[in-house]
Amino acid sequence: MRIQKAGNYIHPGTRLLDIGCADGVIFRRLYRKITYGIGIDPDIEQEYTTDSYKLIKGRFPQDLPTNSGPYDVITLLAVLEHIPVTEHLKLAEDIYNHLNIGGFVIITVPSPRVDKILKILKFIRLIDGMSLEQHYGFDVSMVGHTLTQGGLKFVKHRKFQFGLNNLFLFQKHQDLE
Repeated sequence: MRIQKAGNYIHPGTRLLDIGCADGVIFRRLYRKITYGIGIDPDIEQEYTTDSYKLIKGRFPQDLPTNSGPYDVITLLAVLEHIPVTEHLKLAEDIYNHLNIGGFVIITVPSPRVDKILKILKFIRLIDGMSLEQHYGFDVSMVGHTLTQGGLKFVKHRKFQFGLNNLFLFQKHQDLE
């Protein structure tokens, strides 16, 4: 569902950077829209390259190839809540520096209610392996503030999946100074 929602803001011919790409599923699902992409994730089991995208084991931005950007769209789908809040402003600045003017940042984050639901499901052993301890007490209301402090312009916020997920859209505007 996150990829589908993000895909509404990704246009044909896009150069995409997916931070926290997991197995690169966004590239396979949106292949008609993405001219070239890089996915980066510290938990990738094996790096992978095709004609249209490359998956890199590592962290953004330090492990990106130096000649890889800038990008038209940068996505962080269910990723921001796994990054300590103290690193968010630096992350926003790094995203800004890797984005084309006019480019978009698409972020999805779960509602805090999701953590409560997942804790119950984990307790009764219906799920396993969730990284709830990595959510760092994430506050959804801070997403807009942090990204705009990093230089990006807020475009929109939408809830989906009965309010259990949030989509944020930001854009890099040309400075008029």
